[in-house]
Amino acid sequence: MKILHIISSGGMYGAEAVILNMSRTLNEGSHRSVLGVFSNSSNPNLQLHEVAFKEGIESHVIPCKGQIDLTVISSIRQLVTQTKADIIHAHGYKADIYCYFALRGSRIPLISTCHTWYDNNRLVTLYGMADRLVLRNYAAVVAVSDEVKQRLLNAGVREEKIHLVRNGIDLRPFDNASPSLPNATLVDHPPIVGLIGRLSVEKGVDIFLHAAAHVLAELPSTKFVVVGEGPDRDKLESLIDQLKLRQSVSMLGRRDDMPSVYASLDIMVSASRQEGLPMAILEGMASSLPIIATPVGDVPAMVRDGHTGVIVPAENAALLASAIVALLRNPAQRERLGAAARKLIEDEFSAERMTADYLRVYQRAAHRGTAK
Repeated sequence: MKILHIISSGGMYGAEAVILNMSRTLNEGSHRSVLGVFSNSSNPNLQLHEVAFKEGIESHVIPCKGQIDLTVISSIRQLVTQTKADIIHAHGYKADIYCYFALRGSRIPLISTCHTWYDNNRLVTLYGMADRLVLRNYAAVVAVSDEVKQRLLNAGVREEKIHLVRNGIDLRPFDNASPSLPNATLVDHPPIVGLIGRLSVEKGVDIFLHAAAHVLAELPSTKFVVVGEGPDRDKLESLIDQLKLRQSVSMLGRRDDMPSVYASLDIMVSASRQEGLPMAILEGMASSLPIIATPVGDVPAMVRDGHTGVIVPAENAALLASAIVALLRNPAQRERLGAAARKLIEDEFSAERMTADYLRVYQRAAHRGTAK
């Protein structure tokens, strides 16, 4: 079976990691994975395409000028013919909508994964509404969390079309990774606390920064890092200056050495206001890191309070800071939580398990028919 993944990518985030992890696993077996990555004129982010190419995963660029470009429809049709794909797997509202109009009525099943929705402004909300209307006509729709599944049901997608497939990762890159952050390579280095995620309001990076200010009042040698890019970067840089954190907080932007970044941390934090099933947490747990996280989306399915991590309420910088301080003062607990986190990923969140679940969705969809 050949699966063509199509995505409009904004960088190396959760959906991109899912595609790469699944592609590696599929290509190591009897199936094949091919990528089609939009090159948007406003933001031609081709990092996923470049990473796939370096790894020997077949990948194609789909030029797209603006939000509406009717040539994309014919480009997708040509790519499907060229690759001889058996299944089209769209990721994200833009890919969902274009794939639907390109292939409705064809004999090739359309699958979509809804990683999550962020209704942060009117335009994105409208796109989300259009997406959910289109998804009603897909052969199958995958939700990565119970919350996303419920939103699909509320949007009118029939329950028999919805499949819950939790994210999974390839653990091998995180085995025996060496620290790469400057402070982490020092003997007796100061503790490093990190947040990995898109710099946007739903990730709660501002809450993380306020918590950092509280922590530094008690443990002034602590270092904090934020890894990722996004639309809120300027606001967050200003907040760092307002809180006088410039000497203790580093905004690292996009990194291509994430296993080594995780290996540099003592604690990983997810301060999100909204989530699905975040890949960053899975990767941190695969790196045997103790995780402090908010109970949003399906995070509690991974971060099990007191067992694989610590849960704190969302939007509460003071309680987040207290949890960070408590873990920094208890190395034995950090080690215990990190070991349990790694074990959970091995048992329940591997790329092999995720890929097997998706293959069952593909096979069922192939028998059920195509988009109308």
